[in-house]
Amino acid sequence: MDGHNNNHYPPHKHLVRYFRDNIAVALGLVLVWRGMWYILDSIDKYIFDGNHIYTALPWLVIGILILYLPDKDLKELQKL
Repeated sequence: MDGHNNNHYPPHKHLVRYFRDNIAVALGLVLVWRGMWYILDSIDKYIFDGNHIYTALPWLVIGILILYLPDKDLKELQKL
């Protein structure tokens, strides 16, 4: 055991902490996604004259490879 006993908290405290922690994770992921989106849009605007196809296609292929290679399947895409 790690010495932390959470049994002394009332049940509603667990629920509040659960949602607080998960909302923080979701917010962090959205902010990272938003930042990356703007970076890629800037690359499109300044390097490729606003044409998204030059960055969209390579990153689509890289993303599919990242999902495919660990398990040799694309089951993660079924969750979309």
